[in-house]
Amino acid sequence: MADLQTVSAEVVRIFLEKNLTLGTAESLTGGMIAASVAGVSGASAVLMGGVVSYDSRVKHEVLGVEQSVIDTVGVVSEPCARQMAEGARKTLKTDVAVSATGIAGPTGGTPETPVGTVFIGVSSQNGTRVDECHFEGDRQSVREQSAAHALQMALDTVR
Repeated sequence: MADLQTVSAEVVRIFLEKNLTLGTAESLTGGMIAASVAGVSGASAVLMGGVVSYDSRVKHEVLGVEQSVIDTVGVVSEPCARQMAEGARKTLKTDVAVSATGIAGPTGGTPETPVGTVFIGVSSQNGTRVDECHFEGDRQSVREQSAAHALQMALDTVR
């Protein structure tokens, strides 16, 4: 997988070429996806904004994640990542939106959902896709891998 800086630059380049916009819905990455794109010259024509939805209330009230999803399968799940991406795309009125929700560690994991488990979504006019990822490393590494994976998914969606 490409590093975060490289994939961010590629997102800006390709999205500019195709006149597309991007939004983010971030939990464990805490704005890292949006910040990495914003660090690239030209990003202002591509990045419309992002929602840092660290708390489940923000996932529900701002992004429209159904309370039943939060209460049953939880926020670290495929349905939550799907609804986060779709909610960001709708709320931010973008062509593409990515989402990331998971457990960066070092605490918070369980045998069923260990540290490094991340669900990453991408939503576009072609639908929504979610990848279940299992990253290794420390907290910062899991967050960076998650952000890079989300941006790679955005690229794959528009190519």
